[in-house]
Amino acid sequence: METSSKSVQKVMPQYTVTLKPIYSCPASEIPIDVKLPPRWTLSWHQLETWKAILDPDIDVIFNRAMTGDGKSLAAYLAALQGCLPVIGLYPTNELARDQMSQIEGYIKQFEPSNEPRINRLSGAELELYAEQEGLSKAAAIATRTRQSEILLTNPDIFHYLHRGAYLTNKDSPDKLWNRLDKLFDLFILDEFHVFTAPQVASLLNTMLLIRRTNRQKKYLFLSATPDEQLLDKLDKAGFRYRCIDPVKENKYQFPSDHLQVEQLERQGWRQVALEIALSFIPLELNVQAVEAWLKENKEQILQQFLNHPGTKGAIILNAIATVKRLVPIFRELFASSGLTVGENTGLSGKQDKARSLKCDLVFGTSTIDVGVDFKINFLIFESSDAGNFIQRLGRLGRHECYERDGQTITFKNFTAYALVPKFLVERLFDADSPPLVFDGQYDRPDFNEAIQENYRKINNFAGYYQRWGAVQSFRLWYDLKHPSLPTQYAASRDKFREDCETVFGTSLTRAAGCVKKWAREWQELSAKKGNPIFNDAASFRGSSPLQCGLYDLTENDGGDRFKTYDLPGILSNLEIETWTEKGFMESLTATTARFGQPIPRGRFHHCLAFMKLRGYREERLNWRFSYSGSLQAIADVWKVQVLVGIEVWQPDNPWIRDINRRLRQQGLVCYVLPRPVAEVRQRLQLPMHFALYPISDATSVHESTSPYSIAIGQAALLLDTLAYRFKSEGGEVWIC
Repeated sequence: METSSKSVQKVMPQYTVTLKPIYSCPASEIPIDVKLPPRWTLSWHQLETWKAILDPDIDVIFNRAMTGDGKSLAAYLAALQGCLPVIGLYPTNELARDQMSQIEGYIKQFEPSNEPRINRLSGAELELYAEQEGLSKAAAIATRTRQSEILLTNPDIFHYLHRGAYLTNKDSPDKLWNRLDKLFDLFILDEFHVFTAPQVASLLNTMLLIRRTNRQKKYLFLSATPDEQLLDKLDKAGFRYRCIDPVKENKYQFPSDHLQVEQLERQGWRQVALEIALSFIPLELNVQAVEAWLKENKEQILQQFLNHPGTKGAIILNAIATVKRLVPIFRELFASSGLTVGENTGLSGKQDKARSLKCDLVFGTSTIDVGVDFKINFLIFESSDAGNFIQRLGRLGRHECYERDGQTITFKNFTAYALVPKFLVERLFDADSPPLVFDGQYDRPDFNEAIQENYRKINNFAGYYQRWGAVQSFRLWYDLKHPSLPTQYAASRDKFREDCETVFGTSLTRAAGCVKKWAREWQELSAKKGNPIFNDAASFRGSSPLQCGLYDLTENDGGDRFKTYDLPGILSNLEIETWTEKGFMESLTATTARFGQPIPRGRFHHCLAFMKLRGYREERLNWRFSYSGSLQAIADVWKVQVLVGIEVWQPDNPWIRDINRRLRQQGLVCYVLPRPVAEVRQRLQLPMHFALYPISDATSVHESTSPYSIAIGQAALLLDTLAYRFKSEGGEVWIC
């Protein structure tokens, strides 16, 4: 197999390794009650997952099979056998849509006797379905769940249903979740590794609520690393779990030659990934470095496609704005050679995403479709951490061929370029005892371990559970006392409280005291009812106080022009024109009428501002938050608080005054630290995309580096779990 990676090499040195192909062990014996399509078999981990799902002594299952080894089939096999109704929870709507297509294919192939009905439920689809059927959202949810044996949604909706969302004041809090929990027996959580502490705490709280108010259920975690924190909490809660780990059980093989390959294939082992040539490109640790390298090496990237006709490639980056700036450059260059370039990001319209799957090269910001519907043999990718690196690389080498115009095109090589910080390359190749050597050959588990051990360690916010997890618990516990609920919940409520206090290591009485204090402080500050801190702490992902409505003039398809984007990204990357909410909504209504296709409005109801997107800046612009008073006293409190009067300082921005007029009236849940952003990021080991921003006050607005940092919303709660480390006495401060 050809593994040369010399097409893309300019000035950058080549740190290249070869990753051996991966073969997955077959199940030793298929049970007689498992009905498979003709000539199908199961992998070891798929059968073990099936057994664990049916085992009454197991509550939680972790499937740690590698990317491309059929975890989706393992998850839905019970539903395909007519055994269990299933809910699949996916972190993005795109992933849920992709999985729905895959499961529909399984249903056609397996032809289950019960003909399971499959539906998808997102916030936008719920809104449209309710409008089309003339139903309330609660009635629409009830109808969709009742009509499904397989329901795909996101954990956000799952969480909010258990919090009593979509209900009126007259409804019982359990109107929706009680029915949902009774109808479904298996809850699948995919891409679990992307969730941070607030989402994990939400899921733990929901699991505890379901256990105390319904029958015992099953939970299957996919793409999950069961860390000690999570396992400890499952132990404390009394959940019985099993980890299905093919690597640990030696159920993967990594052949080095054709003789080993032939032997494995004779024994029924299935190829999961092909051999890959991977080159590391060391870059400076700044946002411009990746973009600059791609621009400098665009001719060499094109040469890869010309040297290897039939190549299909993907470039997966971290920032949408970077993709938007690069796509026109590569599209023009590739067109001169008769090749096409597409875009597939969170801001891409549906038609653009569909068209991208037919292109030769696709730019994107996630791995949805890449390696599944869009089969590739060439990959350039950026990463934010070890898990992200491994997950993105796992999209390459999954397919030997693809179909084009009725012809089968066979890939001849699989090549990847990882755009990584210099320090990672130094640790991997230039250390005293480096884990990798030039031109070395590696099994995937050994390689993955080297990446995990040497990539920059990031904080997992382990302190969040004790400091904020019980606030989520309090909300659920409080709702169980609602007068409309049946009396049998009284005992459930007491047991739920005991569980939560055991799992999170604190009392709900203390959490209740904090909730009352926050409400009183907010009323004194704003003369309004409400509780912003409690709302963020009790939510799944937190609020989005800086979200803006965008009318995207760069989008060709009118129906896809209505989007949302956070203000920090707009300030850095976008060329915009301010607009009124009235004008935005009138345009949305007119577009709906013109295309005959309804556009969901719910996501625009709480936007800070509305704008027309005219283009993407070639260079990022600097900006910072500002505060008219002194921040010293605010920072000295060392806790989460609600601030009013925050603005944006960006002197050359002609429209910032309009934004500030709205922004300074907002009550923002904040944590302010008396340290510059760079220092806070480094000392607290914050993830690359952690929402931390510079902020100045009246005494420091003209300083080149802002002496303060601010986190807003749920990021403020996360920062609260770490910020005490900056205090001179090193003592921890309770959330109140």
